[in-house]
Amino acid sequence: MTEAKQYPEIDAYLAAQSDRDRLPLEKIREIIRKALPEADEAISYQMPSFKYHGVIVWYAPSKNHYAIYMPPKFLVQFKEQLSAYSQTKSAIHFDYNKPVPEALITEMVVAAARENLNNKIAKDAAKNTKRTKK
Repeated sequence: MTEAKQYPEIDAYLAAQSDRDRLPLEKIREIIRKALPEADEAISYQMPSFKYHGVIVWYAPSKNHYAIYMPPKFLVQFKEQLSAYSQTKSAIHFDYNKPVPEALITEMVVAAARENLNNKIAKDAAKNTKRTKK
């Protein structure tokens, strides 16, 4: 079994990709940076990812498509908009021969960031409530 290549950071990951793979991934990165300028980028599960109070999205190439990976609840939430795309439980597959769906990706990552922030606020409020009761 071949060991997965380790990348220390996203620029190295992208530089190692073929043009066919790299170009849509760079576009996804640009879209998400624009939509979520406060999000952090990282390599997670050997893929580029964006985090904002938790993981928002991963993205990576595959043999026949490139994909974004999100928690399954977002695929359910955007079920109607995603009906045109091949999917797995947590991945949305995009065709290399079609434009990167900027509006859809933007809408999904903003919704995920909003939910992560709301969860953090609720968790912090619960912690503060416990502290004041003591």
